[in-house]
Amino acid sequence: MPLDPTLAAEIEAAVAEGFDAQVEHTRNLVRFASLRGQEQACQDYVFETFRARGYAAERFAMDQAALDAHPGGGRIDERHSDAPIVVCHHRPAGQAGRSLILQAHVDVVPTGPLDLWRHPPFDPVIEGDWLYGRGAGDMKAGHAANLFALDALGRLGLQPASAVTIQSVVEEESTGNGALAAHLRGYRADAVFIPEPEDEALVRANTGVIWFTVEVRGRPVHVREMGAGANAIDALWRVVGALREVEARWNDERSRHRHFEDEAHPINLNIGRIAGGDWASSVPAWARADCRIALYPGTRAADAAAAIEEAVARFASGDAFLARNPPLVRFNGFMAEGYVLEEGSEAEAVLGRAHERATGKALTSLMSPSYLDTRVHALYENVPALCYGPHAENIHGFDERVSLASVKRSTTAMALFVAEWCGVERKASATG
Repeated sequence: MPLDPTLAAEIEAAVAEGFDAQVEHTRNLVRFASLRGQEQACQDYVFETFRARGYAAERFAMDQAALDAHPGGGRIDERHSDAPIVVCHHRPAGQAGRSLILQAHVDVVPTGPLDLWRHPPFDPVIEGDWLYGRGAGDMKAGHAANLFALDALGRLGLQPASAVTIQSVVEEESTGNGALAAHLRGYRADAVFIPEPEDEALVRANTGVIWFTVEVRGRPVHVREMGAGANAIDALWRVVGALREVEARWNDERSRHRHFEDEAHPINLNIGRIAGGDWASSVPAWARADCRIALYPGTRAADAAAAIEEAVARFASGDAFLARNPPLVRFNGFMAEGYVLEEGSEAEAVLGRAHERATGKALTSLMSPSYLDTRVHALYENVPALCYGPHAENIHGFDERVSLASVKRSTTAMALFVAEWCGVERKASATG
C-alpha cells in the first residue's frame, strides 16, 4: 500500500533536516584513501559509526576457500584485499513488513597523477552543488545514504518494521568478492538496494566482467642486432589486435541480447595496464597487459574465458614468432556474470512511487556496461536487486564529483522506499 502522504512529507523533511550531517559523514568517508588492500581504517570507522547508533554490528574476514569454490568468485591473488566486511543489523520489535539489504562498497580505484586533480583526491571539497573527491560518487555518497535513510525515520521516532541489514564491503572494484562473501555468510532479504551513482535511474541490465593478463616472452638482443631478436612488446600489441576482433565480434551480437540491442558498443575491452622490457637499448624480453572485457547477461564467465583463450591461441598459431612462443593468458580478478532485472516486481513498483515523490518524475531504467554487486543478489539469491543512486561525474577519472542535490533526492527516495517496503513501527530504545 502506498505511503500515507502526511508520513511521506514528514520523511522528506527528516531527510532534509539531517542532510548537513549526511554530507559531513560522506566527506569523512572520502578522507579515507581506501584503495584496494588499504580499506581497513575506513571499515573501522564504518563499524564504529554503526555501533554508535545502537545497531548490532559485526565484521568478518572473507572466506577465501569458499570464494574459490563458488562459480561467481573472482580470482584471488596477492593483491586481493584482506580488509573485513562490516555488517550491521536492525532488528524490529516484530516482523510486519518485508526485509531488506542495503549495501555499499568503500574500496576506490587509484587516483592517477595527482597534478591532474583540481583538489587533492582525498581532501573532499564542495564547490556549488558538487562534492569533489575520489570515491565521492563511487560510492561513498551512496554508502552514507544507506545509513542516513534510516536516520531520517529515526528522527520521526520510527524504525523499519522488518529486518534491515546494512553491508559495507570491499573488492567491488576488483573481484566482486566482498558482496559474494556476505552472501556466502548467509545474509538474505526479500529485496536488495545498492545506491551506486546511476543518475537517479534503475539499472535494468548489467554486463558481466572478466579480468585477465596476457604475457608474451620475446628474444632479447642488442638493438644493433634487432633483426635477430623478437620484440615482446610488438608481439603483445599483435595479440591485442586479436582481442579487439573478439570485442568487435561480441558487439556485433548485441541484437541477440535484450536491453543491449540499441547500444552502439555495450562490450568494452580495456587494456588497463601494460608493462614490458628492461632496457631502452635491448629488444624487450617480456611484455604483459592487464585487460578487462565485458560479457552479456546469460553468458557464462567460464565460457567467455575459454573463448578469450581460444582466440589468443588461434591468432598465435598463425604468427611466425608466437607460434613457437605462445602467449600466456591468466585470469586474475573478476569472473562475474551479468544479470537482467525483470520488470514487474513489487520492489520496483515501490521504488517507482518513492522516486516520483522525491523527484517529481517517473522512474526510468538503463543498461550499465560495468560491474555491479547487484549481480550477486540477482543471480544467486533470485530476489529483486535494485541499483539506483545519485548523479556523479568523472568516476574512475580526475576530479570525481557527486551532485549534492541529487544525493538529497536519491536519499529521500531511499527513505521513502524503506518506509513502504519494510513498513514502520515506533522506534525501540535500541536498534541492536
